[in-house]
Amino acid sequence: MSVPDSSSHRRQRKDRDDLSIPELIDYLRAYVMQETVDPLRGVGRWLAYGAAGALCLGLGLVIVLLGVLRVIQEEWHRSASGSWSWVAYLITLLVAVGLLVVTLMRIKKSTLNKQPK
Repeated sequence: MSVPDSSSHRRQRKDRDDLSIPELIDYLRAYVMQETVDPLRGVGRWLAYGAAGALCLGLGLVIVLLGVLRVIQEEWHRSASGSWSWVAYLITLLVAVGLLVVTLMRIKKSTLNKQPK
């Protein structure tokens, strides 16, 4: 944003002093739209894409964990029945916790508040 010289500042001030009430309302409405509504539209879009991505990743994670559970139950016959049947669920839980830890380690708090260029 450039700094206006003093003559243009005086001219703008004179123009502002001559504003009528309807023009003032139009300027105020345009300012409110620029400062509130337009940024909120961007936030809404950002949240919609984030929610859609989280839903897809969550669904994929559930399918992968179910696959891990089924592979353990099919390949390790002792875990499919009897007193060791809970071990397959424990292994699946540990895989889920491991994925959660890796995910949380990848989040960088310094980049969450950055403005896009």
